[in-house]
Amino acid sequence: MNASAALDLSPGAGIVLNDVEWLVERQEPHLGRVHLVRADGDRQRVSFRFLVNDPNCRPSSRTAAEGADRGRQPATWSDVKPEKRPLMEQRFAHLMEVKCGFRSGDPFRPEPGEPRPEYDPDRTTLTERRAAKAAELSTLRPEETRLLLGVAHVGVRTLERWERRRRKYGVIGCADHRWLRASGGHPSICEEVREAIFAVRQETLHRSRVSARTREIMIQRYVRETFKDAEIEVPSYHTLLRVWKEWFGPGGARPRYQRSAELPTKNGHVLVTRPGQVVALDTTILPVMVRENVFGDPVTVHLTLALDVYTHSICAFRLTLVSDSSVDVAMVLRDVMLPLPMRAEWGEDMEWPYPGLPAAVVSEFAGHKVAALPFFTPETITSDHGSVYRNHHLVDVQEAMGCRILPARVLRPQDKSTVERVFGSIRSLLFEKLPGYTGIDVADRGADPEGDAVLTFTEMEHFIATWVVKTWQNRRLAEFAPSWDPGGDHSPNTLFAASFAQEGFDLDIPSPETYYRFLPEHHVKRIYRRGVKVKGLWYDAELLHRPGRQSARGGRYKQQWVIHREPRDRRVVYFQDPDTHKWHALRWTGLPPEGEIPAFGDTRVEELLNRVREAGLKPRSDTELVPILLEMLGAVDPVESWPSQMTKSQRMQQAREIAQAQAAAADRPQPQERGEPPLLAAAGVPEAELLLRERARQATRSLDTHRRRRREAAGPLRPSQPASLGSSRRGRNLFVIADDDDTPGDPYTELQGSGPQAAEEK
Repeated sequence: MNASAALDLSPGAGIVLNDVEWLVERQEPHLGRVHLVRADGDRQRVSFRFLVNDPNCRPSSRTAAEGADRGRQPATWSDVKPEKRPLMEQRFAHLMEVKCGFRSGDPFRPEPGEPRPEYDPDRTTLTERRAAKAAELSTLRPEETRLLLGVAHVGVRTLERWERRRRKYGVIGCADHRWLRASGGHPSICEEVREAIFAVRQETLHRSRVSARTREIMIQRYVRETFKDAEIEVPSYHTLLRVWKEWFGPGGARPRYQRSAELPTKNGHVLVTRPGQVVALDTTILPVMVRENVFGDPVTVHLTLALDVYTHSICAFRLTLVSDSSVDVAMVLRDVMLPLPMRAEWGEDMEWPYPGLPAAVVSEFAGHKVAALPFFTPETITSDHGSVYRNHHLVDVQEAMGCRILPARVLRPQDKSTVERVFGSIRSLLFEKLPGYTGIDVADRGADPEGDAVLTFTEMEHFIATWVVKTWQNRRLAEFAPSWDPGGDHSPNTLFAASFAQEGFDLDIPSPETYYRFLPEHHVKRIYRRGVKVKGLWYDAELLHRPGRQSARGGRYKQQWVIHREPRDRRVVYFQDPDTHKWHALRWTGLPPEGEIPAFGDTRVEELLNRVREAGLKPRSDTELVPILLEMLGAVDPVESWPSQMTKSQRMQQAREIAQAQAAAADRPQPQERGEPPLLAAAGVPEAELLLRERARQATRSLDTHRRRRREAAGPLRPSQPASLGSSRRGRNLFVIADDDDTPGDPYTELQGSGPQAAEEK
């Protein structure tokens, strides 16, 4: 994980609490306290636990090491242009050879002749190795050094500066600051010329399309007639054209989304000696039929597993309907770094048991009781070549974590044999004993595994989590015992506890903002009056329209904004303020101001846009899309008739959309920020069978609110007319016999029966 995500509490560092800046005066580590002082002399004493768990606490950009980036969003791997990446990798290789004697940074993957005598860490000191590297590079001509490393001369001071930045920022620290420097702006654009440009912009909005030459003449006329006494020099045509495109856009098609997914390949055997060194990821179909939580249909689900290769600990897992996506895998990697909270049904024997670090200390930093499951930041991630693992989004997630990508070699099953063997062990130890087991292949399948399924999706997830913490982590490893004690009785828990005595434990709990960094990125060149457009929908917020709001990012996406999208919940996107580095939610412009519509994902958005495109509609704003979306979400047909009218694939789509909305709400940092809308859809319904009814009730309420606002905007309100006779009966299924006494407080009764006629019938 990047060092910038950690909170610096060294004396003199600055932090911001509730938008008030404080300086760290001194620490009391033995008491777990820190003393803060404000600019006016006011002092405050707080605990480490309070600072770690307070969502309104963040490092100050004025005193932090990244203060040089104030006013800019942090640079990422994707900002480096492709032609500059080989230079950055060469610098990284030289630094690794100085550090440990191996250009790859891994002693178990040496190149021929490594380590060289002058870089052998067992015979030389770090200072001697740096001097040797500087002497080696000085033998090259300046043209060769500039071609290999991007500079003409490399000395000891240069190597020290590169190493400091590499330790702080990772591989991106080896990049030259000139490659990612902030845009210098246009000094020739003074305040008078700026006023003229915006005035011409407002004037041309109401005119027919004019050329850039005409706009230049209009700017010169405005300056000459408005500022008569001042001698103001208007920039050239090309400067004005460039400024116009930067401020207001070129007026053509939006740039396409581009990324590079260059993955290094694995060559050779890796000897794993510590937890977190290698984490294996894989996805398989769960060999047990479960019932989804909405309609209760038997379905097959996918199981994604994150396995620590050294201790064989199942660090994290996820169950997904139909198939997983890159966001699901990204959240699995996030779960690997987060401590698992204790659940209500778990006893004290399943709480954090590892020696060397008391459970009270871990729970104090985490903010909750922690279960007996290891958590750490992985160093290397290995997976197969599936599309869900080899995509641009997941590559960026792994780079943000600061880990290496090590995909398995093609036709080399031994590279990922550990996680495959674990899948087989879980199947024989657990899945075979559950009702609804489908077997290894179709020939071994029972007569009716769908009818045997009794566990719901939620019950299966809870059952697997309980079994992993209570049984798997305490199971004897047998043939997977460590090399230093092959005949001993070891389990994943004992191996992880033994690593405490050997290498210690780095208690590094990531901040809640890690969730936003793990979401897919979108680069937006400019902010329109309507906001920003992400994947077909417009999003807007007041903070986007502050005066002088311009992006100062450099590199490949120069002067472009970064917007993070949640594919499972498209009602909002997330934007990081470049001044405060605080995350804000940008609402979809089609959301009604009163209440919320149910959550919907990427699949629903694509279906909505396709339906609008096929119908030949040209909506002027996203607000006109709301009625079509709500009808697609099921706000028209009575709920009682849905299961009989919908096909199995349609029911599966509805169930998956509800499951994704609940997963997105569970992954989102809690508590939510003030002013952020409540995004949880149907999560307060206790019974699973009420999820779909609550979703339809919420969609119907939003549709009624939207239609009422449009009527109010069209003209004055007319006096309300009494409902027609029998309207309450036509709103429900005529073939369902009504009960004598309706259950009070039933949301479905409140949805169907309303109005004066319903009151008379009751």
